[in-house]
Amino acid sequence: MVTTIFSRISAGSLPDDVPAYVISVAARMVGVHAQTLRTYERVGLVEPARSTGNIRLYSARDVERAMRIRSLVEDLGMNMAGVEVIMRMSARINELEKENAQLKSRLPDSAFRQRARTRRI
Repeated sequence: MVTTIFSRISAGSLPDDVPAYVISVAARMVGVHAQTLRTYERVGLVEPARSTGNIRLYSARDVERAMRIRSLVEDLGMNMAGVEVIMRMSARINELEKENAQLKSRLPDSAFRQRARTRRI
């Protein structure tokens, strides 16, 4: 059996960051009109990849992000500027959480070395 990108998409085995959905499919998945996705792109909230023919291609991650944006706009009544602030702050929080986890993973090692140095003195 030949494995194509489309069979991997339907099987759910495609990585989240692989551009795979044209705008009409992505819009249907998000529950908005294609023009809404173009607006999200124009204001910098979503950055789909482009094919060699300049066709927008959305990844699963792009679709999830667009769903979150739609929720902020429709459910919470936010405007695009507010959505941009929320998305930027959310990305920064994720970065800080990763950095915190890295620092915590080094902590036991550092504490162990500090105790070993104290014992030598």
